[in-house]
Amino acid sequence: MSNICSHYKVNPDVFRKYYKNCSSGFKEWDQLNHCQDYLLFPENIGENLSIDEVSLSKGELYTFVTNKAGRGKKGTIVACISGTKSEDITKVLNRIPPSSRKKVKEVTLDMANNMSSAAKESFPMATLVTDRFHVVRLAQNAMQAVRIKLGWAELQKENLKITQAKQKKEKYKPEVLENDDTPKQLLTRCRYVFAKKESQWTENQKERAKIAFERYPELKTAYDHTIRFRACYERKNKIDAMVAFKEWIDDTYKLKLENFNTVANTVENHFDNILNFFDNYNTNANAESFNSKIKLFRANQRGVVDTKFFLFRLKNLFA
Repeated sequence: MSNICSHYKVNPDVFRKYYKNCSSGFKEWDQLNHCQDYLLFPENIGENLSIDEVSLSKGELYTFVTNKAGRGKKGTIVACISGTKSEDITKVLNRIPPSSRKKVKEVTLDMANNMSSAAKESFPMATLVTDRFHVVRLAQNAMQAVRIKLGWAELQKENLKITQAKQKKEKYKPEVLENDDTPKQLLTRCRYVFAKKESQWTENQKERAKIAFERYPELKTAYDHTIRFRACYERKNKIDAMVAFKEWIDDTYKLKLENFNTVANTVENHFDNILNFFDNYNTNANAESFNSKIKLFRANQRGVVDTKFFLFRLKNLFA
């Protein structure tokens, strides 16, 4: 906009104010009075919805309910609600006629209880599906926690050796592994290696992983257990997936890895919604993609100065 204004020798600030107050239709917007609390577009409701939260400005979260059929374009936003409280979300969604809400067949969401409660009450006929990405990330975080724990232990060892070298008035020489990493560097640089399957590793990554697994057997166990968990999602039907998840949970308790016990407990608590993924194989990827579009739009505007006008422009783009 600044470039166009510069070409026509128009003051950009004056033009922005004119656009906002006169030509955009912002002042006549029928949802202007309550837009910071909620936006609602019942006409955009569909059979398959997603629900997720996103930060618009200054860390303030808004809950977005989106229609998968909108594909991140016009007709995508069903509702935008300030905050993440289930009662606030439900109160707004219940403004949609019950006949429309009962048409919703499936809602994908993350593992937050507030989202689940709101979706259950607002869409009584819908099946709730816990997003695959969020479930798998739990196991990956548990594995990374093992790596980080070992990294802190190596850092502590290094600091102790440095102190001892100073006391002896000797120059400290760090331990160097066969790939020229120190143990601390090895564990740090393995972060992205362990986020991928072995078949996706480069030659350098294979060497680094081999050294790490030989040096830290606990890390090898955690990685293999995570890959096995991801493989549960490769089952072709719900029954096979249920058996695979239950076997994984039983083996987790035998391994006695504390972080993975937490993952197993969480999976058990959300088991039905996790298994619902295998009905239609839908994920919350469209919601995450939509959130990225909002963040990109916000970045292009260099932040959100006027929240109401920002929401108005989101409405024009996506509702």
